[in-house]
Amino acid sequence: MSCFIDVLHESDFTIHNIPFAIISSSESQAPRAASAIGSYAIDLLALAQSGAFGKCSVLGNGVAARVFAEPTLNAFMALGRPAWREARAAIQAALSATGTSKLREDEELRQKVLLPLEKVKFHLPANIGDYTDFYASKEHATNVGVMFRGKENALMPNWVHLPVGYHGRASSVVVSGTSIRRPNGLTLNAETKLPEFKASRKLDYELEVAAYVGTGSKLGDSIAVGDAEEHIFGLSLMNDWSARDIQQYEYVPLGPFLGKNFGTTVSPWIVTLDALEPFRVAQPKQDPSPAAYLSAGSLDAYDVKLEVAIKPPTENTPPIVVSRSNLKYMYWSFKQMLAHHTVNGCNMRPGDLLGSGTISGPTPTSLGSLLELSKNGNEPFQLAPSVTRAFIEDGDEIVISGHCSKEVDGQRIRIGFGEARGVVVPAKSL
Repeated sequence: MSCFIDVLHESDFTIHNIPFAIISSSESQAPRAASAIGSYAIDLLALAQSGAFGKCSVLGNGVAARVFAEPTLNAFMALGRPAWREARAAIQAALSATGTSKLREDEELRQKVLLPLEKVKFHLPANIGDYTDFYASKEHATNVGVMFRGKENALMPNWVHLPVGYHGRASSVVVSGTSIRRPNGLTLNAETKLPEFKASRKLDYELEVAAYVGTGSKLGDSIAVGDAEEHIFGLSLMNDWSARDIQQYEYVPLGPFLGKNFGTTVSPWIVTLDALEPFRVAQPKQDPSPAAYLSAGSLDAYDVKLEVAIKPPTENTPPIVVSRSNLKYMYWSFKQMLAHHTVNGCNMRPGDLLGSGTISGPTPTSLGSLLELSKNGNEPFQLAPSVTRAFIEDGDEIVISGHCSKEVDGQRIRIGFGEARGVVVPAKSL
């Protein structure tokens, strides 16, 4: 499959990808659906109005123009996987270097449809009604458990039997590029052993990947693990910002609250499971075997290379990579998370967000949080020649990125997720 537009080999947005986002532009400030190719955003509303989706069975008869004119992807998500596949195939056909393509032949149409990425504004891709964050990395759960409970009690007994999660705050999920304010809260004074109200001094990032629910379920029904992929629209990068000192004081007995709900950053692009299909790999061996309702296939992980970088305000350099991890390390799959989430009859809706939890690997360089990298602040590390870090400082920009790459039938395929960025600004004085 080749594209009539020149696309760099290292581009996140090749013809094999076709992710989805919501954009606006100076020419049209109304938020609308987009895809991407190379250094261009693809205005899907303009493409739909050109008739590119006219032969689609689900997206034909004006359906594409209607859903792509919406300010979120929720209506498109709700149409189901057949529509997602039709859209991806039609966009690829419009970009193809072979066959008949109105987009390729019509320069005026190209000006309307292909917008330079640096000139568009990104918005949250979906109206996120609910957000649940899981704790699906065994390495991360073990590392944190050792720090707070010791090696003998690192993993709680239930962890290997079910995907542990908590209900996050959907209202504070923000798109990449949004600043994050350092939170205030109660922390435990190490000397007096008394609670103390102050700005968090242990602000952290969490390297995560999130899944967006496409088609939902009715209250009282469940989604079987074997059907879960038909309900998952796609994956996105995520940073669940965490105030570790606030979190540590509050989390017993009901879990995270103010230490988590002040901000969660997601990348603007959602990559479909169909695009990720060539990158399926075996997930870690689950021992003991999970309950029947969680028993799924052996190739339910994805080989997605992930990076976290920090750009300190004092350094005139590109962001400095501090961690390289991989989505394939995740012990519980997104299929299992969705099946578990709904097994009790909890209903899901288009746009609901499921976070993976921090993704850490087996090596010191693959840890997905500063909590782990600095051993809860006890071992600060060198970020640059004159800069050390234990936790995030004001002015630091955190940049999460991810991509897949492999040879398929003699052709190099690369699919990227873009970036999830955020700069920390000082806490408000109260």
